[in-house]
Amino acid sequence: MAFEPIVDGEKAAYSVNFVRTKNLSMDEHQEIKAFLDEKVRHYNTIDFITLDPVAVPHAFTRKEDIEIAGLLTASIAWGNRKAILKSARQLMIWMDNDPYDFVMHASANEWSTIGRFIYRTFNGTDARFFLDALKNIYTKHGGLEAVFTRGYRQDSTIKSALQYFRKVFLSAPHPARSEKHVASPDKGSSAKRLNMYLRWMVRHDESGVDFGLWKHIPAGALMIPLDVHSGTQARSLGLLHRKQNDWKAVEELTETLRKFDPGDPVKYDFALFGMGVNNGQ
Repeated sequence: MAFEPIVDGEKAAYSVNFVRTKNLSMDEHQEIKAFLDEKVRHYNTIDFITLDPVAVPHAFTRKEDIEIAGLLTASIAWGNRKAILKSARQLMIWMDNDPYDFVMHASANEWSTIGRFIYRTFNGTDARFFLDALKNIYTKHGGLEAVFTRGYRQDSTIKSALQYFRKVFLSAPHPARSEKHVASPDKGSSAKRLNMYLRWMVRHDESGVDFGLWKHIPAGALMIPLDVHSGTQARSLGLLHRKQNDWKAVEELTETLRKFDPGDPVKYDFALFGMGVNNGQ
């Protein structure tokens, strides 16, 4: 079977000649799996960290620092990755590079500095609310892992984990404008940034990219962090047929990827996203 390139939906380094075929034969299934597995090995390496938002939480070693830095970084992870890294690192500097301690103990004057933050539509008002919500979660709800785990256990799905997290997060007083920065699968959102955050926190393998800090949500339950890059590549490979990048598309693509690896379907995020941002390579 011939492999051809796909760049932004056009033929251009590696995709397959059975694009948008709904019913794959066993041979085609195995060939796509082998192709994606090779791409996972290519991209899921320590070198991936440097230019990816996951680099920001990798600057920390304490569990709570990683969790908080990861959530804040994931929450602004759209657009240019260099700009994301620059803004997230500035936020960490304003938090004295000690995010958990800052959330729990910062003075009013220190909090006022956060009001200067801005990244695209996520501004200082949003940032201050996020820190308020995080303080509420660590003070009253046992921390981020406990909240996501409690939500997951409601019906053993990531959707329930995301919805429960959103409910708890928004239980802190907040401006209405900040709600758009906390995705809701119930409203059809693909929840790309939160699914990426969960990949960071839950997955673990020898590459060291993802942290694997959380032990009570299985990696097999995770949902693919779907965006324009991974969506384009998935459609070119015949893995996704829904046109919108919404929650239904996340469910469709993740279910397909579970056929390749039931215990770790979102490892293929490295392959799909990596090819997407590297012109199909």
